[in-house]
Amino acid sequence: MTDVVCLGESMVTFLPTRPGRLADVPSFDRAVGGAESNVACALAAVGHRVRWVGRVGRDGFGDHLVEAIRSYGVDVSTVVRDPDRPTGVYFRTATDRATDAHEVVYYRAGSAASAMAPSTVPYDVVAGGRILHLTGITAALSDSCLALLRELAAPRSGRPLVSFDVNFRPGLWADPVSGGRVLLELARGADVVFVGADEAEEAWGVGEPDAIRRALPEPAVLVVKGGGEGATVYERCAASSPDGLEIQPHRRLTRGGAGAEPPRSGGRPDTVTHVPAPRVDVVAPVGAGDAFAAGFLSGTLRGLDAKARLRHGHLMAAAALTVPGDLAAPARRAHADRLAAAPDEAWETLHLGPGWTGEDQEVRTP
Repeated sequence: MTDVVCLGESMVTFLPTRPGRLADVPSFDRAVGGAESNVACALAAVGHRVRWVGRVGRDGFGDHLVEAIRSYGVDVSTVVRDPDRPTGVYFRTATDRATDAHEVVYYRAGSAASAMAPSTVPYDVVAGGRILHLTGITAALSDSCLALLRELAAPRSGRPLVSFDVNFRPGLWADPVSGGRVLLELARGADVVFVGADEAEEAWGVGEPDAIRRALPEPAVLVVKGGGEGATVYERCAASSPDGLEIQPHRRLTRGGAGAEPPRSGGRPDTVTHVPAPRVDVVAPVGAGDAFAAGFLSGTLRGLDAKARLRHGHLMAAAALTVPGDLAAPARRAHADRLAAAPDEAWETLHLGPGWTGEDQEVRTP
């Protein structure tokens, strides 16, 4: 059985060869970008069986995406090639996107991926894994994409565990306020939800982790990311079995294990775990959130406890933060496991820089 199925748009990314305005950059390097394919590639790179479900144009950019994603070990056998719509592309500056100087220009309107719909994506293609990973970006691409996500997040017998990364991008929504409401609706139907405190503030007007949990009580597992401050997971049932996460009594992470209704809090108290982020010498922040989700889901598949899942999320994010593009070669599993098992005082002094994922590289502590 496939471990994780990731559905969404992947685009060809053009990364500048030097800092500066897009108007001034003379050349770009080609790469792969897309939240769901980023998660798929990262999970495959650490040994999981992963399928990416998407739609690309029957063009050279589509050829490149399929070949590049396949090279990570991802199953791309169900990717649809659209003869009438192009593959999406985007350009960005090298500057940190948290600053006003950062520029991103998308050419994705009318892309092949925007034609995804319940009628074009058979349910058995996406439901054939232990986890189905989705993001809010797909919901913003078109009405048909939103209809598809609503169908995939709806309660049904035999549904795989649904992981949902909110990924609120106001610029993708004609009405960001309405977009925030849509993403809250989709998140409420998922089993595992990832959301940044900053994006929750922007989308829903709540940014404090406990307040986010009160606004989103339905998911059995809620991960609130706080950037350099770390991440907090709220869960009603801790990981308790070697084959995966048991998110409610007698419900294990296997196909067909989902009940007919999404989990509700029912007054049961959460187990709350916070893990600080290690210090990282950031090269570029793009792709870190996707990498964090991959690390956490990898730990979920392995049946790790909450602290270990969060630490693996931080380590995978640190790998992405220390390279220029969206995708990074993660640390080998044994290397990451050693770091994730460190005593609290050692973990809190980790200092990770470019190249840290190589086992022969020194990981600095004060």
